[in-house]
Amino acid sequence: MASAIPTDYEAEFNSLASLPAQNRSEGCATLLQQIFSGNNVEENLIAFLFFVLDGEQSIAGVNNPKEAQSLISVRPLLSSFIQNLSSCPSSDVKVAVARVALSLIQPRVVSFEEQDAQLKYLLADAHEANEEFKDSALALASINLNTSSRATDETEKAQIWVRIARCYLEEEDPVGAATNINKAKQVIHLVKSPELRVQYHLSQARILDSQRNFLDAANAYHTISYEPAVDEDDRLRSLNAAITCAVLAPAGPLRSRTLAKLYKDDRAPRVEDYGILEKIFLDRMVTAEEVSSFASKLSEHQRAKTADGNTVVERAMLDHNLLGASRMYLNISIDDLGSLLGVSGERAEQYAAQMIEQGRLRGHIDQIDRRIFFEGQNTGQKSRMGTQSLNVAGKELKKWDANVQELAEEVEKVTTLIQTQYPVSCRPASQDTESDVEKGFRPIEIPCNRLKSLA
Repeated sequence: MASAIPTDYEAEFNSLASLPAQNRSEGCATLLQQIFSGNNVEENLIAFLFFVLDGEQSIAGVNNPKEAQSLISVRPLLSSFIQNLSSCPSSDVKVAVARVALSLIQPRVVSFEEQDAQLKYLLADAHEANEEFKDSALALASINLNTSSRATDETEKAQIWVRIARCYLEEEDPVGAATNINKAKQVIHLVKSPELRVQYHLSQARILDSQRNFLDAANAYHTISYEPAVDEDDRLRSLNAAITCAVLAPAGPLRSRTLAKLYKDDRAPRVEDYGILEKIFLDRMVTAEEVSSFASKLSEHQRAKTADGNTVVERAMLDHNLLGASRMYLNISIDDLGSLLGVSGERAEQYAAQMIEQGRLRGHIDQIDRRIFFEGQNTGQKSRMGTQSLNVAGKELKKWDANVQELAEEVEKVTTLIQTQYPVSCRPASQDTESDVEKGFRPIEIPCNRLKSLA
């Protein structure tokens, strides 16, 4: 047998229990106000819930009501209870009392669908106030959005799904966030609220950021930074987040275009990370101290280690500095490159080989001489024919082509001079006509010394 529920209002409850069910509502409302203004609010509110919703559960020192109240009188009383509970300053009290209320109405939830949703909203708010974001997401996810007795439009559905996604993002759970954002994607085009649409796009950007899809996240943050519904300070924060993600993105032509777009933004000099953006965009080497300072401001997932043992920002800076070295040197020894990047020669060779293989760096590695040769100024560009990546001619091959072209042009000049001074016919002499002879076309033999003087 369940133990009796304690209360400080035995006399009041006994007085209400002696009244007929139809005359009990006004007295319950008065008692509810007394409980909220008194002490031991949590246990007295729980006793009140059991008195109103569960006549079979005994309350210490209180006689059970002879008859239960009707649903018609209980619904407005429960709604008033929820409204008063929402103004309670203690989040812990809200959580404890809301859970009891939900458990009591669960057997008859069909009759209390509106109150059930209100309690779950209240419970979610209380969990968020306590920074219990996963519990808040679970409370919101349990709200029934497909019910005939309670109207739920697309805006409310999108609002719930976006809010759940934001809770999961606070818990560093991009998978759960992405699941709910994908649900919101189906109805977001019907939402007219600009604030909700901004929250949706911001959640998308944060999911891409959490999944380390930094290039798409940078573009998403940059788009949000132009939203007129966002405050100026928040727009600048979004722009700074875009710069951070662009810096962390893998080196290559797409990242270069994103960096150029951000660098040319007139607002960029006003944000915190403009200094490192400028260095990277202008292909300047980033020092270890600057990398450490930048990394100290990053989020936890942005400082996570990759498979090679480096953090995301360290890997991004290695890629950038390797591209910067390719613009400063025609070739460099592997050991010297490692010293320049602040890593071992073997690791520098590994990074360079991977970037060359992925088409983000143009060059080749001579493993015998332990030297890396960089090719051209358009490092990071990639040409394709079909599905196979083609290596663009190196600098030495370009020089060879230029010399061949120059020789061919000189030969063409000599040929033109010969034809100008000694016109010749391409036909045998036996086929020369009188007109050809009159025009001066005839087969001739030119000595070699004459060819030299013509050249």
